[in-house]
Amino acid sequence: MGFNGIAGVVNAPGQIPWPIIAGYFIIALLIAGYVAKRKGGLSSFTTLDWVYMGVGGAFAVVWDFYLGSFIGRAIPSTPFFDISFVGRFLITMITVGVVRKFGAGMITTFIFNLLADLFHYGFGGEPVYFVYEALTYGLFFDMMIAATGGNLFAIEKPVGSKTTTYAVMLVEGAIIGYVYGAIPYSIFWLGFFAPFVYGGVVNWARIYFLLWAYGVSNIPVGAIGAWITYRIAKAVGV
Repeated sequence: MGFNGIAGVVNAPGQIPWPIIAGYFIIALLIAGYVAKRKGGLSSFTTLDWVYMGVGGAFAVVWDFYLGSFIGRAIPSTPFFDISFVGRFLITMITVGVVRKFGAGMITTFIFNLLADLFHYGFGGEPVYFVYEALTYGLFFDMMIAATGGNLFAIEKPVGSKTTTYAVMLVEGAIIGYVYGAIPYSIFWLGFFAPFVYGGVVNWARIYFLLWAYGVSNIPVGAIGAWITYRIAKAVGV
């Protein structure tokens, strides 16, 4: 029996077993939160942080569904490049890079998803999309915040020499570019959430292709985005 447009399928051919998905989310959250607490990336949000996250989430919606869609009419969307997704990715990266506190990724993504439901999708399929968006796209950013102790893209303090600092910034950007750009949709959505919501067979050949294809564009976009985020964060003095 479905609920709010969710078929609830957990045994589709090729689908990742639900205990693996649930276990991953729980363990990843606990470990990331623990690491953030130990390394200094876990802090309370200020009013300004909430403003940044709210504006970032709202602007990501405006770009993804309006500006990006309009521009995309002149730039064909392919597995290698999607202007709407790239813009949303960069906006989220800049927002998280300015805040740099554990939870910023999940909250910004949650706000994006909420506003997207209000103004574009409607609330059919919820709360699945909140879980999917926040605990994949958002959590991957928060994992990086936890791993760096809040010094995401070396914004908080230099890492060795200036050259080393820029190298670390670019490498971190490339990593989050691949993780954010390739894994959530390919593994989590196509491998579990799409059949869970809509039913159907999982095509692992397509998943393997997209894991490679999305990395082609999103690795360099992530590196460039890290540099942009670094400059913006330094300019606003946060």
